[in-house]
Amino acid sequence: MTDTSSPTAASATRAGRVRVERGQKWVRAYLGGQVVANTRSPLMVWELPYFPTYYFPLGDVVAKLVPAGAGPRSPSRGDSELFDVLAGAAGAAGAAGAALRYPDSPIEALRDTVRLDWDAMDEWLEEDEPVYTHPRDPYHRVDILASSRHVEVTIDGVLVADSHQPRILFETGLPPRYYLPLAAVRFDLLRPSTTVTHCPYKGAATYWSVEVAETLHPDLVWIYRAPLAESQKIAGLACFYNEKVDIAVDGVLQDRPHTPFS
Repeated sequence: MTDTSSPTAASATRAGRVRVERGQKWVRAYLGGQVVANTRSPLMVWELPYFPTYYFPLGDVVAKLVPAGAGPRSPSRGDSELFDVLAGAAGAAGAAGAALRYPDSPIEALRDTVRLDWDAMDEWLEEDEPVYTHPRDPYHRVDILASSRHVEVTIDGVLVADSHQPRILFETGLPPRYYLPLAAVRFDLLRPSTTVTHCPYKGAATYWSVEVAETLHPDLVWIYRAPLAESQKIAGLACFYNEKVDIAVDGVLQDRPHTPFS
């Protein structure tokens, strides 16, 4: 958990629309097997409302940073500078434009820090555990509860799943997700998909598309076959996008929520 009582956190939180807090985790980023940055004092910056981004103190950046010109301007963070990242002996591993600084930011806490492009790095560690997609948000919670609610999933008027044994996943900022036993799903309508996504709280998900009346609905159903330890309750269960299908709970049709996945 971050220290929200620190002077840095309190002052930066009110600068523009960006919240900044000092994190407590040991964070490392790797490129080509080489350490790019290694800090026990990361900044967590909520550039977007959904999750934070890590900023590294300059002194904790191990790789060589080569100036690569001006970067984008942020209304809250100011003008930025881009850098190419060269890691390892003689810059054996490189990533063009993968580092960014705001040296004159109106948010003072950012001025001597570097943001690394998450996708440009090969691996991220929080303490000694890998983390995928983005940093874990200390204010983000996932609760998974067994339930006896009656959940029915319909696509284009066709019932594709029906269960009285859902596991309901309540996640901060998202609608409840209904994870259903595979035996409750019409497998004859599922089509394999090559899509794989990662969640920092749940792990790697694989997908199915659904074919109804010769219409293919891509990537509507996902499953975590080997979820992270904190999400083991949903292992081997199927879940449908509330945003894209009709879900009735105890006979009541649910509204389709509007989320980043809509």
